[in-house]
Amino acid sequence: MSQIGSFALLLALGLSSYSFLAGLVALFGRDAGSMRLGETARRAGIAAFGAVLLAATVLVTAAFRDDFSIAYIFHHSNRDLPGAYKFAVLWSGQEGSLLFWSLLLAGYGFVLRLRYKTDQRLFAHASVVIAAVQVFFLLILNFAAHPFGIIEGTLPQDGTGLNPLLQYPEMVIHPPMLYLGYVGFTVPFAFALGALIMKYPGEKWIQITRRWTMVTWCFLTIGVFLGAHWAYAVLGWGGYWGWDPVENASLMPWLTGTAFLHSVMMQEKRGMLKVWNMWLIFGTFLLSLLGTFLTRSGVISSVHAFAQSSIGDWFIVFMALTLATCMFFFVKNKSHLKSEHKLESLVSRESSFLFNNLLLLVACFTVLWGTFFPILSEWVQGHKVTVGAPFFNRVAVPVALLLLLLTAVGPLLAWRKTSVDSLKRNFLLPAIGSVAVGVAMIIFGVRPWEDPSFFYATMAAVLSMLVIFTVISEFIRGGRVIAGKSDMNLFSAMATLWHRNTRRYGGYVVHFGVALVVIGILGTPFNKEVEKEMGFNDKILIGPYTLVCQSYTQDDNPNYGNEWAIINVFRGGKQITTMYPERRFYKSSGQPQTLPRIYPSFKEDFLLVTDLYLVYEGINETTGRPIIKAHVNPMVPWIWTGLIVMVFGTILALVPNASTVRVAAPVPVRSPATVGAGD
Repeated sequence: MSQIGSFALLLALGLSSYSFLAGLVALFGRDAGSMRLGETARRAGIAAFGAVLLAATVLVTAAFRDDFSIAYIFHHSNRDLPGAYKFAVLWSGQEGSLLFWSLLLAGYGFVLRLRYKTDQRLFAHASVVIAAVQVFFLLILNFAAHPFGIIEGTLPQDGTGLNPLLQYPEMVIHPPMLYLGYVGFTVPFAFALGALIMKYPGEKWIQITRRWTMVTWCFLTIGVFLGAHWAYAVLGWGGYWGWDPVENASLMPWLTGTAFLHSVMMQEKRGMLKVWNMWLIFGTFLLSLLGTFLTRSGVISSVHAFAQSSIGDWFIVFMALTLATCMFFFVKNKSHLKSEHKLESLVSRESSFLFNNLLLLVACFTVLWGTFFPILSEWVQGHKVTVGAPFFNRVAVPVALLLLLLTAVGPLLAWRKTSVDSLKRNFLLPAIGSVAVGVAMIIFGVRPWEDPSFFYATMAAVLSMLVIFTVISEFIRGGRVIAGKSDMNLFSAMATLWHRNTRRYGGYVVHFGVALVVIGILGTPFNKEVEKEMGFNDKILIGPYTLVCQSYTQDDNPNYGNEWAIINVFRGGKQITTMYPERRFYKSSGQPQTLPRIYPSFKEDFLLVTDLYLVYEGINETTGRPIIKAHVNPMVPWIWTGLIVMVFGTILALVPNASTVRVAAPVPVRSPATVGAGD
């Protein structure tokens, strides 16, 4: 099987190289011969997808067949590994994950090349750029990180097994989502570079790539949040975000991608920020490569870095070449990127997008600086200086609050200039509602003047509610306009409003989800934690809960042995659930793993839902007694709920707009400016 896989990778490299070189030569000519050459390049790119797919299929098949003659399978699988994780072996190690990267890129290129008739010349440029990126990954796979290397000598009877941290259901979907996001940004990057090279007129390249970008951003969002949830549910430290370098690596392209999604609207509607947008998508692509480099090179220590190797040199060279190419064509053709309008007022939709972009870039630079500072300090001073969560929080929290404010106010602003009366009329009720939430928090015991973390939590609650009230008021005001001129009820009118401009109102739903995520995060200052040795019938009191140890037990299966505690949970004298925090010992790797158990109090609290989080820490070797660690984490479930709403909003924004809106009354519908401020 290794020979088939190796041949498939070599074939894919040959086809991709031909697609790149023939496509490049074809771009210089406009005669019939060049067109035929370009067509062969397009078909070679399509065929390359088949070859990479074959290689990936061979690797997965080898995992299911326990073919330990392949070194990669030996190091990342074993006979008793469950089927889902054998499939996940494809992206669990360095060589496999690079093959997976290449497969996804070939898949994106496959779809792009099938849709080439939209604008053949622009698509041909984008296809060449994608082929160049594909060649880079296939060169690594064939010559630096070959996934089909053979074990010489006596073949092992079993593999060393998958890393225990990866044997969790989310790891079957988290990496694919993250990689779909990383790889997907290659497409808008390719179109942007192609448009710059050919001095493509207008903003059509943005319109062509809008859905690609939104889908990619959605995948990356899901990937980032699933990674946070994996850390929460598997690592057992009671948190979901630790500013780990690899976490940061996934956050950086998300921040610049989010900035790009907002600022392209200024280019589409006002012909502004053309240079800015070009470099935003260039930077997003480079940060995606940087994320893969950090995960796979081992240059930075991380709980997420599951591989170490020398392929970092390949990435550094390729990123340098990519940056040089972008800079060359930018300098050569920058006259093509002149803005058609200037900023007319600070109180306008344009200014809100501009400030939004600046804040997102400040956040991105902060994360980048904090992530690489240990390396820089080692180069300069000879020893690493660790950068911890306090550094990131000092910048990230104020920036996040300002972004929330812009998220709330931005939809109320009109393009070009907003009148004070309009702002007051649209802003007053949401502002009153959000301030009332802040006052209620103070009444119920939150004292923002006593601790900075309480101040930030109060501000986050006020601004999150401001976003939510603004979104709701925008839907209601627009719905009332339509309902007033038709026989629809308010809900039907709001659905019509959304269908009239799905991008705008889908975006508002995404903002709603972001506000829920922030509400989930603001509970952090109120977390509680207790650690105690617990024998039979011993108790832990934490928050509103009383935990009573019922017993301990253990089990064994071919993959791992495990032991767990049985903890009865009481609240108000009534037993509400039983929890089973667990500890496993994987036989192939000999590694332990702690599996926390989490109980969200939706039934008891709903709006103020709280996670009860239990960890079985193991046995105190001195006393021989088990140790249980309990956390009470308020509001955390709203983070995952917010993700669902964000994904739902993105899907709503991807639906095509309705071409017409039917109204019963003969009275004409007023201009969109009266439906919502300023679009």
